[in-house]
Amino acid sequence: MHATDSRGHSPAFLQPQNGNSHRSSGYVPGKVVPLRPPPPPKSQASAKLTSIRQEARATFAFSPEEQQAQRESQKQKRHKNTFICFAVTSFSFFVALATILGISSKYAPDENCPDQNPRLRNWDPGQDSAKQVVIKEGDMFRLTSDATVNSVVIQDGGLLVFGDDKDGSRNITLRTRYILIKDGGALHIGAEKCRYKSKATIALYGKSDEGESMPTFGKKFIGVEAGGTLEIHGAQKLAWTSLARTLPSSGLTFGSYAFEKDFSRGLNVRIIDQDTAKILESVRFDTHEYHNESRRLQEFLRIQDPGRIVAIAVGDSAAKSLLQGTIQMIQDRLGSKLIQGLGYRQAWALVGVIDGGSTSCNESVRNYENHSSGGKALAQREFHTVDGQKFTVTAYSEWIEGVSLSGFRVEVVDGVKLHLLDDVSSWNPGDQIVVASTDYSMYQAEEFTLLPCPECNRFQVKVKEAPQFLHMGEIIDGVDMRAEVGILTRNILIRGEMEDSCYAGNQCQFFDYDTFGGHVMIRKNFTSVHLSYVELKHMGQQELGRYPVHFHLCGDVDYKGGYSPATFVDGLSIHHSFSRCITVHGTNGLLIKDTIGFDTLGHCFFLEDGVEQRNILFHNLGLLTKPGTLLPTDRNNSMCTTMRDKVFGNYVPVPATDCMAVSTFWIAHPNNHLISNAAAGSQDAGIWYLFHKEPTGESSGLQLLAKPELTPLGIFYNNRVHSSFKAGLFIDKGVKTTNASAADPREYLCLDNSARFRPHQDADPEKPRVAALIDRLISFKNNDNGAWVRGGDIVVQNSAFADNGIGLTFASDGSFPSDEGSSQEVSESLFVGESRNYGFQGGQNKYVGTGGIDQKPRTLPRNRTFPIRGFQIYDGPIHLTRCTFKKYVPTPDRYTSAIGFLMKNPWQITPRNNISLVKFGPHVSLNVFFGKPGPWFEDCELDGDKNSIFHDVDGSVTGYKDAYVGRIDNYLIRHPSCVNITKWNAVVCSGSYAQVYVQTWSTQNLTMTITRDEYPSYPMVLRGINQKATFPQYQPVIMLEKGYTIHWNGPAPRTAFLYLINFNKNDWIRVGLCYPSNTSFQVTFGFLQRHNGSLSKMEEYEPVHSLEELQRKQSERKFYFDSSTGLLFLYLKAKSHRDGHSYCSSQGCERVKIQAATDSKDISNCMAKAYPQYYRKPSALKRMPSVLTRLCQGCGTRQVVFTSDPHKNYLPVQFQSPSKAETQRGDLSVISVNGTDFTIQSAGVLLLLVDACSVPFRLTERKVFSLGDISRMEGYLRTGIPPRSIVLLSTRGEIKHLNISDSLVPLGLAKPAHLYNKGSTIFVGFSGNFKPSWAKLFTSPAGQGLGLLEQFIPLQLEEYGCHRASAVRRRDLEMLKQTSKAH
Repeated sequence: MHATDSRGHSPAFLQPQNGNSHRSSGYVPGKVVPLRPPPPPKSQASAKLTSIRQEARATFAFSPEEQQAQRESQKQKRHKNTFICFAVTSFSFFVALATILGISSKYAPDENCPDQNPRLRNWDPGQDSAKQVVIKEGDMFRLTSDATVNSVVIQDGGLLVFGDDKDGSRNITLRTRYILIKDGGALHIGAEKCRYKSKATIALYGKSDEGESMPTFGKKFIGVEAGGTLEIHGAQKLAWTSLARTLPSSGLTFGSYAFEKDFSRGLNVRIIDQDTAKILESVRFDTHEYHNESRRLQEFLRIQDPGRIVAIAVGDSAAKSLLQGTIQMIQDRLGSKLIQGLGYRQAWALVGVIDGGSTSCNESVRNYENHSSGGKALAQREFHTVDGQKFTVTAYSEWIEGVSLSGFRVEVVDGVKLHLLDDVSSWNPGDQIVVASTDYSMYQAEEFTLLPCPECNRFQVKVKEAPQFLHMGEIIDGVDMRAEVGILTRNILIRGEMEDSCYAGNQCQFFDYDTFGGHVMIRKNFTSVHLSYVELKHMGQQELGRYPVHFHLCGDVDYKGGYSPATFVDGLSIHHSFSRCITVHGTNGLLIKDTIGFDTLGHCFFLEDGVEQRNILFHNLGLLTKPGTLLPTDRNNSMCTTMRDKVFGNYVPVPATDCMAVSTFWIAHPNNHLISNAAAGSQDAGIWYLFHKEPTGESSGLQLLAKPELTPLGIFYNNRVHSSFKAGLFIDKGVKTTNASAADPREYLCLDNSARFRPHQDADPEKPRVAALIDRLISFKNNDNGAWVRGGDIVVQNSAFADNGIGLTFASDGSFPSDEGSSQEVSESLFVGESRNYGFQGGQNKYVGTGGIDQKPRTLPRNRTFPIRGFQIYDGPIHLTRCTFKKYVPTPDRYTSAIGFLMKNPWQITPRNNISLVKFGPHVSLNVFFGKPGPWFEDCELDGDKNSIFHDVDGSVTGYKDAYVGRIDNYLIRHPSCVNITKWNAVVCSGSYAQVYVQTWSTQNLTMTITRDEYPSYPMVLRGINQKATFPQYQPVIMLEKGYTIHWNGPAPRTAFLYLINFNKNDWIRVGLCYPSNTSFQVTFGFLQRHNGSLSKMEEYEPVHSLEELQRKQSERKFYFDSSTGLLFLYLKAKSHRDGHSYCSSQGCERVKIQAATDSKDISNCMAKAYPQYYRKPSALKRMPSVLTRLCQGCGTRQVVFTSDPHKNYLPVQFQSPSKAETQRGDLSVISVNGTDFTIQSAGVLLLLVDACSVPFRLTERKVFSLGDISRMEGYLRTGIPPRSIVLLSTRGEIKHLNISDSLVPLGLAKPAHLYNKGSTIFVGFSGNFKPSWAKLFTSPAGQGLGLLEQFIPLQLEEYGCHRASAVRRRDLEMLKQTSKAH
């Protein structure tokens, strides 16, 4: 039965939807609140008394006798005052009615706002760190002021709400050691439909070595038990966006400038570009000693273009030989008034503008007395770049105790403006933001403070600090490398109070700061938990289970668990955290959306036990994910080898294989959804999918209906990964699920290589495979791998890889015969080797060298010798199709290739690796590289190295259709017509190829030599896979329908197995195995069933008396032993069909077992006897195709640009701007729009107008202005350009004065530009009421060109004023709706 209040109303709560019997008292979002505002207190005293009574009720209750006496007293008073009350009430009714009718609409409580519940009472517990508050049934409190208590327990229907104001003027801080919410208790700060407007802070205090530790929750926490409600909803603001224009180091395109020197005698002069703040010239003129120096200065100033900024500072002395003509020049061109009287050793500084007059001149002079000038002669002026960035130029000169100093500074002033992709009008001055690294080092992420910026539009902010690093804000070479920008500040803050340094047992050997922060834990059967737009700072502890936000064994928290609305966290900012970001532990169906995790220890977004499913991670940003100590996979090298208390015996962990896996997104089960997330910098991996063999941790013992490694992948769409060391995306491995023991001394939950992802329908291996789809991955600036993907079937599509050590590696499901064979495919994707993102040294970037097509200095993924590869083949089978490769140019230090192979590869490689419809850009110098002995490749002599091969299906790689490409020294695959490509270390051959899998028993360290009868002088020596194992394995690639002999470097194996791999029906080879001449044999055939290891259809081989007889009966089970040579001959011929990508036939794996009986222990190498007896003349069974003469039609990806906002359309524009010498050579000036070239051949200006609202593009005007027509351009640009037009302008030849500066301002520039004596000018602008971030001006000095410039311009934006015929389709939002259902 529901409890009722004194008026018989039911309390304002709703029955929970998840079947839990606990009820949350007070406000519940969506519940209509009765219009019963509480009576105002009659005086301050009574208000204070009310607050005291409420506080008392929160901590203790009346006895039954006291309650009865109180009721009797109240009853007598009511009888006595009935008549008086009736009269007063009647009168008051009419007065109140009129008042309410007049003002109720203005002051009516919002029924969605928890703090406006009329049944709440104001509560002020004061400042008492010993007070243990219990809020229980009947307690419905509104916290209205700062408070400090020991603890707060909200239970049995108790309710605590933070007070708010309509104008958001409150600032409430609650300090406590912990808050525990359970059994119907509820804590509300705002609501989803009535967001909290004021400032609210929950500060969790306490040290790890003091105070009581609560069961389950520990210390310093907000805990939600069964029946608890936690609803916290801050002011909504855009969580994160991206830069829309590159943010340069220092805020200036060419960097800031600072110079200081002592005794630099004479006049020190700097010429600064007024449009870019670039230092153009740095010259010293010794006008103290030499008249010629004065004349040189006069001429130097005479030839400067009007508008140039000039800074001058005296060093030591400058007046003795300063001629009057030079003085006059300084007065006339710079407006100086102090130069005329400059005396001996006077300190003088000037900043002026050429031909700017005295109003543009700022100067200062100081007299020299007693070896001092008594301070700086300091001149300073402020300017703006054409991009609108404000900067100062400073010059100074002074004497200090006999030492002359002079110097200059060029730096930003009054903040740096950031141009952003989305509307950030919800961001406020004082907010903290973070800008992600766009280089190899995640430590280039930077924090900034927002400044007031009245001149900013809604896509701009201004920051206080000057950036230390460069942050890209562009699409580079077709790949979206725009830095993520996240807002860290929220108006609701939950934070841990921290000590100044590490103390007690908080892993101080690894951290010099306090890591014992606060934490939030939610447990099973809570009533309602929703967190949105909350900041969590200094949260988490280096202890298991203590994380900033932790859903602990909650089961289903969406509609499946009876929760409506489903549980979510939205818009959280978790930063400077000491253990993860959000932990999803034994919890399903949680929505994590628009959340930032910045500067954290250990895995950030963490799915823990391998049982978590159906969780949705949508548009989250994680960056600066650093190692932690909790799990082996969190640890770095030193942590891994130091923390050995949980290993067995004296085992020393191996960091590379046991640890070093810390990831921004740690996804322990494939049935989860990742949509539009960004992993923008991790010590190891951005996104890591791993596969638990069985549930771990507190979920151990649960029986999963399906194995994770067999479960189809959830949605993976539009995610981006960059600035991580090991990999952007990693799909591979599992964790160790057994405790450390003598048999396996490694620590529980260390990284383990046991799991292989092989998704099937319903996770049933007997049902068809279901391809895992990686759709729209952008991966750049990852040191090792853009993506490492193991398993099958897996498809990567619509993805881009740029500036990674290795773009993409596919690794097969596993090793034969346990791996049945699967496929991996990448299609419609782009690979860029070394882009125009040159990087920026610093922030732990270790490697710098030259590279790229222009051989400019750049940061590197590894050292300067590391062989960069776009697509790496490991084993296979893979299919690479409809992909484009750009900018793979080797240097003298390293091999850089579009396609390469795993280095030092002991594994097998299949000839079923297929490549088709690929396109190599003009700056790809090495299509393929097979490796050579040297750095990184070492001796290049492992089995996989030697057998490297792929099938060029259509000739798009080699120019030879249906050809196979292998290593140049592999004679098992050759014939006389093969073509060598020495540059690639490759040979191109026609033919049919397969593999033989040879396994021997009890023959450790045995080397196998295989020789083709046609090339006995070129045998292949194989060391074997797992050479030291009991069962060595060898898997050479062979040309079909040929003969081979096999030899050993030791005694012949007594038992050997030969499997036919990738043989189609009737494919065959002949093999001769070397044995001692007195050997007897038992040879059997059978089909091996992989799943259970059984054999079927077994047959015995019978001997024949000659090789000729064997050849006649090659389809029968026969063998021939030539005792004179020691060769056992037999034919390996496939009897059954092979389906799809399976290694074996549909009947099973066709296997021949050879059991040999001999007493001999001699080395079994029969080469000397076998040849030349069995030599055959080399021949081609399949003619070598003619080389293709036409370019491949339809090759490469059809997509030009890969962005993280795929719902937007971008117009690719390229400018080709030749230098004077190139122009004289006949090179054209070109503007290419979406692949259509527009050229200008004579000196002048080419102008294109493109409709900004049309897709793909609509050219509305093409005009050419010759040198004689240049004067007409100004008027045309002012009046002739229609609104909503993109303006593309390019000059050809040298134009002394391009008089269009003023007319470019309405088209996007912040001020008129200096366009005198330019070699080339390129302008991209927009005609309309909006100044886009992409509007830019490029100029080059006289005689020079600008080379190739590329821009990607967004089309059909609302801010252009475009009218859309239909709504923009957002696949990401459709997927969110599809997956969340009840959200």
